[in-house]
Amino acid sequence: MKKKEQNNAQGEFLFGKRNYVIMMVGIAIILIGFVLMMGGGSDDPTVFNEEIYNFRRIGLAPTVVLIGLAVQVYAIMAKPEKNKK
Repeated sequence: MKKKEQNNAQGEFLFGKRNYVIMMVGIAIILIGFVLMMGGGSDDPTVFNEEIYNFRRIGLAPTVVLIGLAVQVYAIMAKPEKNKK
């Protein structure tokens, strides 16, 4: 009986399908946040570009990344659905 239970435990994933889908959504949100941070540099290193300090790069992008991290925490903490067999 114990060997059968061990075989079943080895074949199961730690999280359910729903958890993995939520994790993928969280990763996508984090990537969007990093894309929002890109740019704002100057082609000429002797010229300072004020655009690097705009709202999108300083306020919005880090907030989006933190939201993505919160989604990841939720995906880890959410109770996986039990398969009905």
